[in-house]
Amino acid sequence: MPINIKKLVFILFLLIPVNSYAQEIKSLGKYKDWESFRLKEGGAKTCFARSIPVLKAPKGFKRNPSRLFVSFRPKDNVKNEVSVTAGYIFDNKSLVTAKSGKNKFDLFSQGDFAWAGDVEDETKIIKLMKTASRIMIIGKTVNGKKTTDHYSLMGFTKAYNTAKKSCS
Repeated sequence: MPINIKKLVFILFLLIPVNSYAQEIKSLGKYKDWESFRLKEGGAKTCFARSIPVLKAPKGFKRNPSRLFVSFRPKDNVKNEVSVTAGYIFDNKSLVTAKSGKNKFDLFSQGDFAWAGDVEDETKIIKLMKTASRIMIIGKTVNGKKTTDHYSLMGFTKAYNTAKKSCS
């Protein structure tokens, strides 16, 4: 599933610290380990819930920031888009895995982002995120180094509901 240029610009924008663009992006609230945002750009609205890992492995591995997102872009008819960046270019020959307890989901990657494969998986992942306490994202760099990022799900439901409502 190729990425379009509009989506790429959005992805790059998400990686920039929020206070750098205080005029265009607004925090809708911080809920424990999650935060909700709304971005308005040329009449189009994007809302998302975002978190950072509480634990990253291996320790000492240098990379850009990792983030887990659930996004809404009404103009593009995008709802519940689950995506993640681990702060490096993923090995495109390996799947990225989202895992919590016995639940495991394969994500496809392009560059330094990975997404749930379809709407059905997105729905299942979000349902899991609302009830679980932690989710792990397991990926592999182009050089073969395996990473595991642990995300707390404390505050996810409130951040998710806030983002969803703001873009409805």
